[in-house]
Parts: sequence; C-alpha cells; structure tokens
Amino acid sequence: MDPVRPMPVSERAWQSPAPRLTLEDGEIHVWRASLDRPAGAVDSMRRTLSADERQRASRFRFERDRERFAVGRGVLRRLCGLYLDLDPGQIRFSYGPRGKPSLAPGHRSARLGFNLAHSGSLALYAFTRGGPIGVDVEHVRPLPDADDLAARFFSACERETYGELPPGQKPLGFYLCWTRKEAFVKALGEGLSLPLDSFDVSLAPGEPARLLQVAPDPDEAARWSLYSLEPRPAFVGAVAVRGRNQQLLCWDCC
Repeated sequence: MDPVRPMPVSERAWQSPAPRLTLEDGEIHVWRASLDRPAGAVDSMRRTLSADERQRASRFRFERDRERFAVGRGVLRRLCGLYLDLDPGQIRFSYGPRGKPSLAPGHRSARLGFNLAHSGSLALYAFTRGGPIGVDVEHVRPLPDADDLAARFFSACERETYGELPPGQKPLGFYLCWTRKEAFVKALGEGLSLPLDSFDVSLAPGEPARLLQVAPDPDEAARWSLYSLEPRPAFVGAVAVRGRNQQLLCWDCC
C-alpha cells in the first residue's frame, strides 16, 4: 500500500516554540524568520559572526543586502546555539565542495544537520538529527521566461505535467516544482553538478509533494521524504530529507 503523503504545511501551522525546545530523532524542525530587523538587532547579530562571515557581508553592494546577510547568519547561529546549548558566537561552520554549510568537526557529535534558504526578506532554516536535509523558498510571482526555464530544466515528466496546467495555475506549479527540486539538490550538496532534469517531483497545485523518480536508481526516491511549505501568503517552500516517517514541526523565529 502506498504510504500516506505529507500535505502542505500552511501558514496557520507555524507555532511559537516552547522555552526549552529539543530536536528529537525522527523530527524535522523548520523555522521561518524575517531578515529585515531594526538597526540595533542587526548590530547585535553582526557581532556574533566570524571574520569570514563579516567579510562576505561586506562584499554586497547595497546596505540592505549586507544587513540581510548578517541577520541570516546571525539567526542561523542563534538556532544552532539553541540545539547545541552554545553561545551563537561559539558556533563554527565548515563548507562542502559545493559551498553547503555544515557544523565544523568539533560540533559534529551532536548529529545536527541543517540547511537554509531565503527569498527577499523571508528566510527558512531546516534542522534534523538524521541524514541530509535541504530547504528552499520562493516568492510566487509572474516570471516572463518560466516556460523557457521549464523547458530547459524540468524533466520530461515534469514538462508534460506543467504543460497541462491551466494558465492560472502555471506560476504556482512552476515554483512548486522549482523549490522541490532545489531542496533535493541542496540536501545532496551537489549544487549545479546534479542535472535538474535527472529526477522527477510532483508539481500540480493541490497534489502532495513527492519525489517520484531519481535516475538511474529506481529505489532512490523511496529513501527520501519531500514536504511542501506555505510560510507566507504568495510564498512556497519545500524540505527534502533522507528518511521516512518523520514528524515535521514548523516554528516562528524571534
């Protein structure tokens, strides 16, 4: 019998966390946060960053982008500190060959996996004690070259489903597909080295999020869970995690 598929997590499902929150085995925690903060909060988070993070922030041309980067990394440090019981400034990161961040070797005994994504002022952070995890988020808006991008990057199965959507559902279908594919690629840590048309995801609005097929292994899709998120009106997101039958909990970040 086909397992019950996880349904989208709507905006109403996001909760305020308990004062002493723990991440248990078999759980996935996703946090949503605003990257636009008052100047004092930006300065406070900037002080927790490492030297290389402050240098990366300085490379942005516009002050708003520099501040959003500082807040994004500051929130990540705060959340990692929550799970590791450490001060945010004590967190150390390392980076994979494709740039995916992870905890530095000294922290890895905690088995904490995470990923982050942002669109405009909205950021999502996903955490697990299990295997690889990836998250993505996009603002649903008209995209003039959406059909061309779908023809270039979607699989044959996805292109067929996308082409059959009513015109009014195409923008949402495009972003559902895009975020689900990006979440899976980010979970693998492969970046652009994994062709986006080498695997299939569901994309029809109202259909549960599913990883349908991963070439060339016919059993690979069954090893993963894919969740759809609705973190704000006109935004969609997705989480991909290796493993089955996990509980997804969504939190609002201060």
